[in-house]
Amino acid sequence: MINVGIDLHKTQFTTCVRGGTGNTFGKYPTTEEGYQAFFKKTSVWQASGETVQVGVESTGNTRYFKSRMEGEGIGVTVINTLKFKVVNESVKKTDKHDAATIAEFLEKDILPEAHLCSRKSEQMRRLLKVRTKLVGTVTVIKNQIHALLNSEGLEDVSASSLQSKRGRQRVLNALSQWENGLVVQPLVEMIERLEENVNIMEKQLRVLADGDRMVELLMGIPGCGEVCAWTIMAYTDDIKRFASAKKYAAFAGLVPWVQNSNETTRYGKITKRGPRELRTAMVQIVMGLRRLKKKTAAWRIMERYEAMKRSKGHPGIKIVAAARKIATIIWQMLTDDVAFNVEKMIDPKLNKKATCMSEASVLAKIVQEESRLEDHELEEAELEARVVTIVKPLVGKIKATKTGVAGKDKRKVS
Repeated sequence: MINVGIDLHKTQFTTCVRGGTGNTFGKYPTTEEGYQAFFKKTSVWQASGETVQVGVESTGNTRYFKSRMEGEGIGVTVINTLKFKVVNESVKKTDKHDAATIAEFLEKDILPEAHLCSRKSEQMRRLLKVRTKLVGTVTVIKNQIHALLNSEGLEDVSASSLQSKRGRQRVLNALSQWENGLVVQPLVEMIERLEENVNIMEKQLRVLADGDRMVELLMGIPGCGEVCAWTIMAYTDDIKRFASAKKYAAFAGLVPWVQNSNETTRYGKITKRGPRELRTAMVQIVMGLRRLKKKTAAWRIMERYEAMKRSKGHPGIKIVAAARKIATIIWQMLTDDVAFNVEKMIDPKLNKKATCMSEASVLAKIVQEESRLEDHELEEAELEARVVTIVKPLVGKIKATKTGVAGKDKRKVS
């Protein structure tokens, strides 16, 4: 076995070969000639029956480097730099020393390996990042238009007025008599061009995600739109590499850091050790569920959200806690390949207890109203009508509690 540590850069890479007589160093440019010179050396080792494996840190051109090495039958270990601080924190920071350190740890088989996503996931990530930049630029330009209106003492327009071409044209018509009205014209044209590019990005993303089972399952979650589904798909890549829901939530950076020493345990803020885009998508799903209060009010996750809203002061705490639950649900769905089930979002025991409490409340009010009306010596028909008037809305509440969120089995009380 030949172990080669490589310190990879944009223009060159330094190699260190571990041997019995000591380390042998080399330096090659990241050009076709440089790769061929390195392969010429490795082919000699392979011809003698040796297996060649290299270790390299995860950088911008690691994917291309890995594909070139594997094309020549060379095994590649991509290092997780977050878990390999020996190189970054070394007091002797040279290319040769870094390559030698990597080769030493590779020989002992203790390098923390990083996961490289699939080519499809990488394409989606790049498209999503470009789309985010474009949308952010559109927002900046719209804010600048609002600032221009306010600076001249003009009546500001609502945010929705700049969302459509018709609304933007109305703004331009209103500013036609303004002395500096032409300043807004190029800004509006920039918005339209940027939105066209956003549509192009989204079309390409739809083509890549077409027929994907993961996107299909994610779109079944209320509050999860196309962009959220694409983001989760791109940054999750393969759900099978996460052994549990906790590991998936930790990958997203939604778990708190913990320090346990002797008998003292301390918990802190979330680690944020993972793709920021994935965490953002989880939070956006939570906010989407909040907007669907009529459907999600009785869900356990939203009941917990509202309870934390009353007990916790900072709004971010409850949002992150709900996002962590969403990550658990998504992991279970994708692992078992099952669609989102609304019935599992309602706790049957708590629902039954709430139903019993509602029924008891109804009966108590009926008895109370009957005893009160009997004192007025009303006729039997009038007494029955008065009781039904009180009971009818209460029975409706009980039925709504029994049917849960969907309310498919709701019937009017005759």
